[in-house]
Amino acid sequence: MKLSYCTNVHPAEDLDGVIVQLRNYASKIRKQARMDTLSVGLWIPAGLAQHLSGSESARTKLAEVLKSEGLQVNTINAFPYGGFHDEVVKHAVYLPTWAQSERLEYTVQCAQILAELLPEGEVGSISTLPLAWREPWTEDQDQAATQAFAQLSAELRAIEERTGRTIRIAIEPEPGCVLDTINDIVVWLGSRLDQGIDARLIGVCVDTCHLAVSFADPAGAIAQVREAGLRVVKVQASAALHVVDPKEPAARAALAKFVEPKYLHQVRESGENAVLPTDDLVTALASLPASGPWRVHFHIPLHHQPAAPLQTTTDVLKATVAAVNQLDYVDQIHLDVETYTWSVLPQDGDAGEIGIVEGIAAELVWAQEHLLEPARIS
Repeated sequence: MKLSYCTNVHPAEDLDGVIVQLRNYASKIRKQARMDTLSVGLWIPAGLAQHLSGSESARTKLAEVLKSEGLQVNTINAFPYGGFHDEVVKHAVYLPTWAQSERLEYTVQCAQILAELLPEGEVGSISTLPLAWREPWTEDQDQAATQAFAQLSAELRAIEERTGRTIRIAIEPEPGCVLDTINDIVVWLGSRLDQGIDARLIGVCVDTCHLAVSFADPAGAIAQVREAGLRVVKVQASAALHVVDPKEPAARAALAKFVEPKYLHQVRESGENAVLPTDDLVTALASLPASGPWRVHFHIPLHHQPAAPLQTTTDVLKATVAAVNQLDYVDQIHLDVETYTWSVLPQDGDAGEIGIVEGIAAELVWAQEHLLEPARIS
């Protein structure tokens, strides 16, 4: 697997801003982590994608900066369309949906850009949202999304024929969305392969925070993708919050510090007969029975262990990567560290006090030591 970190942690949305972030953060992270070359999982917002796709000089400028700073791009995060660092993001991150033409246009532009940025001989990946937030979602919208992925398949084949570069799309299940779990995406994609969607080019992004929140079995989830004839295209290395006893006053007080207004923090409770859902942490604290363990969609730095009674789900991350390492095409899968929450971590905790360069470098070192076989570290 090719290790990278996702630049959606940085707020820049135009070319000059992205270049500043690459020089001021990514380049320093590479040096701090003592890596000769660092892969970045580039977030290209829609406005910048449009600019880059229409300007050869802009693409050349970006490529030159990447090279000069010892950086390369194998994967793009095209889930957030824009505004990912607005004061309030919440449900806006799921717009436009895959039923809207803007989403297809944006994703094709990202694929065209990535085909030019890819190192020689490498394949590329682009992660994207799981269709939409779960409601409203109609049969007509679902058919429009199916047609969009069929058209995207054709566009990716055309890029491959024109450039010789293979770009794959990785659909990322997320709690609360139309495709909430790995099972959802396996069923949805698997039932539409006869409608023009190319399983060689359209596959699955396994976000290990999302996987953990759903209380899924990591090995079972990867086996389900494989048995359906689908591909794991990308793994987003991330960890959720885990609380064994959310009724305990100390646990509730610790969790309350993670309530914040910018992002959704979906919560799942492992009940006796079912997993109980809520769409945000503040709602969970008010409404879930707290009779079983909780997992919270709040990306915690991989190397960080919060103070008891809070825990993280790095065990799920490790088990997922171990299962993915058994796939015969593992060398074509991207492992992207995606802790975008540095700006909203509680400031009275150790992680909230760590600088972003030091923190992400520590995550990458942790990932090398705990996730990748020595022969696979790049």
